[in-house]
Amino acid sequence: MNQLNNFGDFQKISQANMETAIQFFGEFGKSWQAIAAEMTDFSKRSLEEGTAAAEKLGSAKSIEQALEIQTEYAKSYYEDYMQQMTKISSMYQDMAKEAYKPLEKATK
Repeated sequence: MNQLNNFGDFQKISQANMETAIQFFGEFGKSWQAIAAEMTDFSKRSLEEGTAAAEKLGSAKSIEQALEIQTEYAKSYYEDYMQQMTKISSMYQDMAKEAYKPLEKATK
């Protein structure tokens, strides 16, 4: 009879571990989707802005104007890139925190 209780306990622990794993991977998957969507939006935006800058550059009347357009674009792109990387870093941190929650609950 003692072995049956042990087997029942083993089943309960196994089921709890499986539920924890499913929650962990579910949170992990949602976070990856959000990061991928954010990077897709950034790439699309960057392509559009780069195309617009190239068109402006093509219509420049002088070398000085072309340098001004290029400098403005480079500065804008750098600022946008740094802002985006900060946002993505924050999303990675949030992903780690959210993915850890089911594991934390399981250990209590």
